[in-house]
Amino acid sequence: MRLTRKVKEILSWYESDNPGTKGNLARILMEGKLGGTGRMVILPVDQGFEHGPARSFAPNPAAYDPRYFFELALEAGLNAYAAPLGPLEAAAGGYAGCIPTILKVNSSNSLSTTKDQAVTGTVSDALRLGCSAIGFTMYPGSEYQFEMMEELRELSAEAKSVGLAVVVWSYPRGPMLDKVGETALDIAAYAAHMAALSGAHIIKVKTPSEAIFLEAAKKTYQTYPVDVKSFPARIAHIVQACFAGRRLVVFSGGEIRSPDGLLDEVRAIHAGGGNGSIVGRNAFQRPKAEALQLLSDIIDVYRTKV
Repeated sequence: MRLTRKVKEILSWYESDNPGTKGNLARILMEGKLGGTGRMVILPVDQGFEHGPARSFAPNPAAYDPRYFFELALEAGLNAYAAPLGPLEAAAGGYAGCIPTILKVNSSNSLSTTKDQAVTGTVSDALRLGCSAIGFTMYPGSEYQFEMMEELRELSAEAKSVGLAVVVWSYPRGPMLDKVGETALDIAAYAAHMAALSGAHIIKVKTPSEAIFLEAAKKTYQTYPVDVKSFPARIAHIVQACFAGRRLVVFSGGEIRSPDGLLDEVRAIHAGGGNGSIVGRNAFQRPKAEALQLLSDIIDVYRTKV
């Protein structure tokens, strides 16, 4: 595998990492139809834990079978596939070496009333299953945020020591945040920055709204204005919060919606300098042919020059 100039530049941002970790980052960045561009589309399937089986897979029953996701990611030409322990154990052997995988090592569920996640996978599991990275969700703003940060510190240190990359889902949630606050621009930027501060190689956040939530932040944003009306400008602000763009940041696809709406969002991410999309329900809840067409259209956007 010969690395492109862009991928070499990205790897240079991670100055403290060992060759194993950089090699696994390179595997993800060089994979699929966007390989070598610095852009990524990743398939995440942790919704069975988060929402339950029927809410996740009844719209497309083929998705009850863990092998389906490997096939979808491969046929679409994606960069990686992320999942909890069980789905990877059920199918990783038959697809070993076919596509980079990310083991989601913590999970929540909709039966819980707390903003927390249980550790459900280990670094040893990730190595055993041939993964390129571990994935971890933290909830800035949660009553349990500090415990989650400490769990991330320990898992991240172990993963990096054995050459794995670290992907952090950073989703603001908690008693001081309402639905507006969870995706407000200042909160989204704060969450992305916390993931970078915690040592993430790849940061996953939701796309930000134009709201500014914290009163203290409103004063700062008024004194040092940020364009909140422009979607690409809001994306650029999130990228800026990720060490001035020296950490990879991808954006969640969210709940299933119209292809046109999702593609408009992808265009804004691309124009704002985001590194890509992590698209779950918008892909696997559609019939396979529709999903492949949508993923192809998303990839085409990221292939265009900004």
